[in-house]
Amino acid sequence: MNKKEIQDQYKKKIKLLIKYNQSYFNNSKSIVSDSEYDELKKEIILLEKKYNFLKSNNSPSKVVGHKPSKNFKKDLHRVPMLSLSNAFTEDDLINFEKKILNFLSENEKFKISYSAEPKIDGISASLTYKNGNFERGLSRGDGREGEDITANLATIKDIPKKISNKDFPEDIDIRGEVFIQNSDFENLKDKFANPRNAASGSLRQKSPEDTKKIPLNFIAYTFGFEQGLKQIKQSDYLKKLGEWGFKTNPLNKTISGIKNLIQNYNEVEEQRANLDFDIDGIVYKINDFDLQKRLGNVANAPRWAIAHKFSSDKAISEILDIDIQIGRTGALTPVAKIKPVNIGGVIVSNATLHNEDEINRKDIRIGDTAVIERAGDVIPHILSVDKKKRLKNSKKFIFPKNCPSCGSETIKEFNKVTKKIDAVRRCSSEGYYCDKISIEKLKHFVSKEAFNIDGFGKKIVENFWKLKLIKYPQDIFNLNFSKIENLEGWGKLSVQNLKYSIDQKKNISLERFIYSLGIRHIGLENAKLLSKHFVSFSKFKNLSKQIDYEDMLNIDGIGETQVSSIKSFFSNKDNKKVVNELENVLLIKDAIQNSDNGLLNNKTFLVTGKLNGISRAEVKSLIEENSGKTISSVSKKLNFLIIGEKPTKKKVDYAKELKIKVISQAEFLKMLNKSS
Repeated sequence: MNKKEIQDQYKKKIKLLIKYNQSYFNNSKSIVSDSEYDELKKEIILLEKKYNFLKSNNSPSKVVGHKPSKNFKKDLHRVPMLSLSNAFTEDDLINFEKKILNFLSENEKFKISYSAEPKIDGISASLTYKNGNFERGLSRGDGREGEDITANLATIKDIPKKISNKDFPEDIDIRGEVFIQNSDFENLKDKFANPRNAASGSLRQKSPEDTKKIPLNFIAYTFGFEQGLKQIKQSDYLKKLGEWGFKTNPLNKTISGIKNLIQNYNEVEEQRANLDFDIDGIVYKINDFDLQKRLGNVANAPRWAIAHKFSSDKAISEILDIDIQIGRTGALTPVAKIKPVNIGGVIVSNATLHNEDEINRKDIRIGDTAVIERAGDVIPHILSVDKKKRLKNSKKFIFPKNCPSCGSETIKEFNKVTKKIDAVRRCSSEGYYCDKISIEKLKHFVSKEAFNIDGFGKKIVENFWKLKLIKYPQDIFNLNFSKIENLEGWGKLSVQNLKYSIDQKKNISLERFIYSLGIRHIGLENAKLLSKHFVSFSKFKNLSKQIDYEDMLNIDGIGETQVSSIKSFFSNKDNKKVVNELENVLLIKDAIQNSDNGLLNNKTFLVTGKLNGISRAEVKSLIEENSGKTISSVSKKLNFLIIGEKPTKKKVDYAKELKIKVISQAEFLKMLNKSS
């Protein structure tokens, strides 16, 4: 990369950081996970170290947090509220201690004592006390200037309003974290993504009376400006805080030696699931205040402290129950109901157990203490269980031999391709006999790639099913709208909009119709192949003779597994009834035979991110109608990467590295002479 490209890349990262900070500190909303945020800060600092011509006043090496919002009066911190450097591995801690020893000109025999304090994931606040009276409270803000939220902080019971102890300093800024306990967050989870957002949003209420209604807590851990503080060690100061009426973290410890820090780190991480507040790491501070003063600060962080962050994608929790969910194809999927835990800024209460074999292999049981992993967009799953902590009365989990929904026998099929018995156990019922399967089929029917009916999502399907408004797909086109209008949450306008959306989808392509039926092993690509083969709905519908099924084996991409599924589908009377009745209410268009001279001939595309007003399936269809092709990953075979909102960063970066053209939705539509 040349100098301009490096500067452009740097500016984009700074701009992104400002956006995240604005949302996090001013709007009380996390729009990325903690790990993504930390990674971005790390990338910016590494770029600055590598290229000394890169500078920005908004760099994480210069600022903490974000400028205070205009909703509150601003005031300067008498001593800046600095951020902390992060450690993720044992090597990071070893390097941290080496730098301290080098700065102090001491050798490895010099014993350093640390105050190890679990880092609560809340909102930092600084409380000014003069002559024992609470006078002012500031938010962190940008570290130098914060918001005056005194009135809101005064509503928190954990914050003493007057301290009469004779040894309390005459003037001091007590600093700590405002947070909401996980048990209290249960009543707020419909309004906020996680406890931290709830605490931030509550502290930023314009009226203290509104803040008072929220169960906020405060834990003290340090000080800023001080006049008259007699303690000489952090551990002594923490003890005094308790005597003065402040709450402190019960897991605080004084420790020496990196190995001992790591041991304590592992022990605390195991306790996370049982705590009633979220912690995202442990802060290590040099315990001696004189050494802290000697070490001082570097940029916007102290040399004498570091935050050892927990893994952003793993946590430990307790398995409360194991629930069996039934999918559209009858697959029985076990899901662990776990004690809610914060993983990377997301509260997780469910984790997939994949299948019966996985439960048996890992010997997962109700009541076990488990390691939960949530990496990126991957569904949270259980990595392992701690058998040493297993209860004495623990029982092995027995997978149901009959469907929990309809009572049909559950079976494991023989896979002709792998020559093995499938790991997945399935309900053996066909058609719409099993209620759970039926509901999932209906959800599939209205999904984006199928009928894509606006305003008819999964929750609507479930609600209408409970009310016996729908049982089969054709019922969607014969709804009792008068009855719906009288339901809670519905009105004349919303019912009219729903009716309009349904009517709009009565005209559908053959490939989408085939896909919407939810035939096992028939995904969107196979549905396209079948639609091109049959061309018309009547030919597809009248499948009956053995020769028809054998003929399908000549389609490139369709094998015995798919043909067997289609045959099984049409041998069920309920499925036949659904197809026949849908024919009466729909206009199913014949398949379009694509030419080789379209506008996108010989061009390949991939979409990343959310598109505006158009689904990925529609984009894919447009590409194919115009002789183009879509591929599944970024490679040298790709010509264009179409990006929408929040695209996958790795895909964009890799595409640029391969010099693949990155285009917006509007640019793509322009290629087709269409406007966005």
